[in-house]
Amino acid sequence: MFNSNFISINNVLLRKEVIETPFSCDLSKCKGACCTLESEYGAPLNEEEIVEMEKVLPLVENIIPQKHWEEIEEVGFYEEKDGELLTRSVNNKACVFVYYEDKIAKCSLEKLFFEKKSSFQKPISCHLFPIRVSDFGGEILRFEKFSDCSSALEKGANENVTAFQFCQNSLERKYSNKWYKKAKELTGK
Repeated sequence: MFNSNFISINNVLLRKEVIETPFSCDLSKCKGACCTLESEYGAPLNEEEIVEMEKVLPLVENIIPQKHWEEIEEVGFYEEKDGELLTRSVNNKACVFVYYEDKIAKCSLEKLFFEKKSSFQKPISCHLFPIRVSDFGGEILRFEKFSDCSSALEKGANENVTAFQFCQNSLERKYSNKWYKKAKELTGK
């Protein structure tokens, strides 16, 4: 099944931990911590995503907190650091696209998508979380350990759901349904 800790699917290396780690988000416990992670780096973006995000900016203004909108107006919603495009955050914490519902941090871009006001769901790096894509001459999918996700590990174990299964929609969005089916066949998941 696995050659060491990796399996190759159409030139994408999938780490064993993605397949085996139990994971199912539990927003009622983590409160959307992945959207408010304290860091000087926001979510990775690509140029196509920036174009899509620019299209919905006028709709975002009425969803996000005023402080977030002021940040976007003053310096924009993305930045480049160390050659990478990243979303901006407010005070190196909450993503500028975050809004709060019942004290849970949520994505305004995704809200617009589910309300059918936009065809763009959210950045793929956010959609894939807790799976991260690293590039070492080819893409490697790895599981990112995040202490605020301990309840997701517990819930995943209780529901018998792995990070690979939990992220099926985002993996299909990034790589295709065919890729995901092949990964399932090769891993037995």
